[in-house]
Amino acid sequence: MTMDPIAARQRLLELKDELIALSKGGGEDRKPVTLDQQSVGRLSRLDSMQVQAMAKAADSRRAMEIRRIDAALKRIDAGEYGWCVECGDEIAPKRLDSDPAAPRCAGCA
Repeated sequence: MTMDPIAARQRLLELKDELIALSKGGGEDRKPVTLDQQSVGRLSRLDSMQVQAMAKAADSRRAMEIRRIDAALKRIDAGEYGWCVECGDEIAPKRLDSDPAAPRCAGCA
């Protein structure tokens, strides 16, 4: 038996809101690192660049997860949620419980 589409939609929307909030909160870390050698030493600048790169990577992962959530919401609207996009078999409820945006069954994943 597949997950209740109404509960799945609510959970997906909550996850999406959390990801959007995280993206908005990390904006300062993604700003370009300025080259001001008098106020910031070389190692501090390298640290800042590393923080910036990690923030951009995290933002990219969040954007990808939001796209997965949007795709799952479209599957709910189409009445296809809970069914594997590759083989058409039912996705195990435990799998959907741990990852409500999962598009594939365990066998196809």
